[in-house]
Amino acid sequence: MRSIWRIAGLFAFLAVLPCARAADLGGTWKGAFDFQGSSVPLTFHLTVTGAALTGTVEGLPTSPAEIHDGKVDGDTISFWVNTDYQGQTYKLAYKGKVSAAGDEIAFTFGTEDGSFSAQLTAERGTAPAAPIPDVTGTWKGAFDFQGTSMPLTFHLSSAGATVTGTVEGLPTNPAEIHEGKVVGQTLTFWVETDYQGQTYRLIYTGKIADAQIVFSFGTDDGSWSTTLTATKGAGVAAHASEQEKQ
Repeated sequence: MRSIWRIAGLFAFLAVLPCARAADLGGTWKGAFDFQGSSVPLTFHLTVTGAALTGTVEGLPTSPAEIHDGKVDGDTISFWVNTDYQGQTYKLAYKGKVSAAGDEIAFTFGTEDGSFSAQLTAERGTAPAAPIPDVTGTWKGAFDFQGTSMPLTFHLSSAGATVTGTVEGLPTNPAEIHEGKVVGQTLTFWVETDYQGQTYRLIYTGKIADAQIVFSFGTDDGSWSTTLTATKGAGVAAHASEQEKQ
């Protein structure tokens, strides 16, 4: 009879062991992943109740992003979040493997259609978050449009990861910046402008480096795009100045 009770007790212990380990995952985890050459820090705020996982992810364009369908299965966790990027909403699916010591989670994640994926190792509250670049100020540059140099001036104001301001030099002048965000070293926003009686949404993606922002931008339907390098506090490109003198 004693042997039967010992066996029953062993099965009871094994049944609650995954839940006990899962409870250890609650808390704040930090890490970073590579996005187009920039390190993007993420912070995971996790809460575990039995095999259910809830919480948020900070650092994505939509921040904080709420965790959905979070599950814990032994040393594996899974969930998904929604985030917006360049005017589109994407579902990112996360799968994490907890280390034997329980101090790291190795994540693989990406869009459900497989068009984007990345890896990240998160540590419990130890990885320092990278500082958010402050892009406040006036930035100037010029792009080529049908053989003509078109100067643009960006008046930007940063408040943490949020960026507001205007763009001068487009047909709609000034054009107000919408959904301005800094993620890692990347600045994104969109503006609306009129051209030949039509209204267009222009999507801007800028790579921040020292005193420059290298922009790629174009219409949201992809029918037109170009590039521009904006310099902080600098004058418009020399060839633009020469055109003004003529």
